[in-house]
Amino acid sequence: MDIRELEIFLTVADLLHFGRASQACNLSPSALTRTIQRLEEEVGQPLFDRNNRTATLTAAGEQFRNYARQSLQDWQGFKATLKDEQAISGTLSIYASVTAVHSLLPDLLEAFRRAYPEVQLELRTGAAEQAVAQVLSGEIDLAVAAQPDRQRTRIEFLPITTTSLIFIAPASNAAAVARTADGQLDLSLAPLVLPQIGLSRRRLDQWLKEQRITPNITSEVSGNEAIIAMVRLGCGIGIVPQLVLDRSPFRDEVAVLDRAPRLEPYIVGLCTTRRNLQRPGVSAFWRLAEERSER
Repeated sequence: MDIRELEIFLTVADLLHFGRASQACNLSPSALTRTIQRLEEEVGQPLFDRNNRTATLTAAGEQFRNYARQSLQDWQGFKATLKDEQAISGTLSIYASVTAVHSLLPDLLEAFRRAYPEVQLELRTGAAEQAVAQVLSGEIDLAVAAQPDRQRTRIEFLPITTTSLIFIAPASNAAAVARTADGQLDLSLAPLVLPQIGLSRRRLDQWLKEQRITPNITSEVSGNEAIIAMVRLGCGIGIVPQLVLDRSPFRDEVAVLDRAPRLEPYIVGLCTTRRNLQRPGVSAFWRLAEERSER
C-alpha cells in the first residue's frame, strides 16, 4: 500500500459513500473500488460493509483508519522536517580556541556539514577568554567557551565537557618549584605566568585574595596555549585547563604540579544569545550538539 491509497481510504471512511468519495478523489468509481479492494486484500479482512447507497466501517476498518491517519501524519511530518532542513542555508560563524577546534569541534562540524551542506561555515580561532565577548558583541553566532561564573541573561550555554584547572611548570626544573613547609605549592614565591583575563584568572585571583597572598606575576598573556609555551621557556608557573595541556605539542616539556591549590574546574560548552537561537542555522547546530552530548 502507498500514501495515495491511504488518502483514498480515509476519504471513503470520512464520507462513507463511494460515489461522493470517487468525486472527491477525482477517480472513477471503478478505480476507487479497486483501490479499496487492494487494501482489503493486503489487510486480509473487509474494511467496509457497503451497499448501493452507503458504506460503514467494519471493526477492522475502524482499526485501519487509526493506522492510516497515524501513517499519514508521520509522512507529512517527515516531509516537513526534510523541507525545513533543506531550507537552512546562509552563513554560520563559530569562534573557538585552537584546542577546541582540535578536540571538541571536529566530529560536530563534520556531522553538521553532512546534515546542512547549504550552510557556509566560518570558523575563527582566538583566545578562549574572548569567546563570550565575541558572541555578545554580535561578531560571532556561536562560540566554544567556559561556562561563566555568573549567569548572563542574554547568554544561552550548552555544556559539552568538564576539565580541571591545573598548575604546570617546566619539566626540567619542576622539582625546584617553591613549596611551603608542608609541601604545598607556594604561590607567594613562585613566579607566575597568567592569563590577562578570563575565568581561570578570576578564580585564581579570588583564591589568592582569600589566602592573603600577593602573587609574583612575571608575565600576563592571552590564550591558554600561550601560557604553556611561556612555561616551557622557563618564564614561571602557569595555570591551564587539563584539556588544553592534553592537546598541546609541548605537553611533554612541562610537568603538572601536585599539592597545588584546587580551583573549581571548567565546564566547557557552546554559548550563543537567545536571539541567535531563533535563527535556523544556529538552532540546527545547537540541536545537533545537544543530541551528540546526550549519547
